[in-house]
Amino acid sequence: MSKIGKRPIKIEEGVEIKIADQNISASFNGKTSELTLPREIGASVEDGNIQVSRANDTKVARSLHGLYARLISNIIHGVKEGFLKELTFTGTGYRAAISGNELVLNMGYSHEIRLAIPQGLEVKVVKNTIQISGMDKSSVGQFAAVVREVRPPEVYKGKGIKYKDEHIRRKAGKTAASK
Repeated sequence: MSKIGKRPIKIEEGVEIKIADQNISASFNGKTSELTLPREIGASVEDGNIQVSRANDTKVARSLHGLYARLISNIIHGVKEGFLKELTFTGTGYRAAISGNELVLNMGYSHEIRLAIPQGLEVKVVKNTIQISGMDKSSVGQFAAVVREVRPPEVYKGKGIKYKDEHIRRKAGKTAASK
């Protein structure tokens, strides 16, 4: 049995869980998130916890057991607290701004880059930090990866966009030959 899948998932206080057939929905203060389970995976509420089970021991069912346990945990955490990714950027003349429903990035190219902000995400720009928040962990992470890909950090001067907690191993530059 999956070590992660067999752990009970604690339902946080105030979060309402509804399980109907293969659909699970979590709601808190008017925010709702839903997840559809594959037919190999089942879920039930027992003693204030969600218990995830699998129908059989096929390879597919075993591989999905732990995955869907974490996905259920993520929707519960997402409706209650949400997820946040912070990116920082460094470089002369590098700027970021919000214009309507777009993130406008000036990252040293000859043109500005406009990225449409996906539905359900909130993006803030504070000085040289871009904060991406939302209920869905995968969409927050995906949009953060798209923003980072505009100008990944380079290893010599450290210029570019990086995650706030990311460490870039810097390389020593070329040195002048001494005579």
